[in-house]
Amino acid sequence: MSDDLVSGLVQTAREHITRYSPTEAAEAMRAGAVLVDLRPTEYRWRFGEIPGAVAVSRHVLEWRMDVTSPHRLKELRPDDVEQEVILLCNEGYTSSLAAYQLRSQLGLRNVNDVEGGFAAWRDAGHPIVRRLVAD
Repeated sequence: MSDDLVSGLVQTAREHITRYSPTEAAEAMRAGAVLVDLRPTEYRWRFGEIPGAVAVSRHVLEWRMDVTSPHRLKELRPDDVEQEVILLCNEGYTSSLAAYQLRSQLGLRNVNDVEGGFAAWRDAGHPIVRRLVAD
């Protein structure tokens, strides 16, 4: 797959979702949105976690986001396809593609992402929690 093809996929995805700034995402969380952190565990341990975010590995996202599934996130309301969910990855590419996929294939209507991802969240000075990990 060429970079141009992937760039086109990301652009198409972004035409169908809302992209929040880190500040807008933080405000949406305060208003009840669920922030889902898609970053790998190693990234969260190394760079920090966002208080109140729910960590979900990308490879199981669809199972955890299916509101009709017994394996759904406990933060999701059953049969509520309007509940706001905001996805966050490291820089905002994976989250855009995943948000579009959840909208188009799972039927969730209010899944969006954070522009610039965790890096932008951190750079904007929003709270993060670092784990103390022994070397």
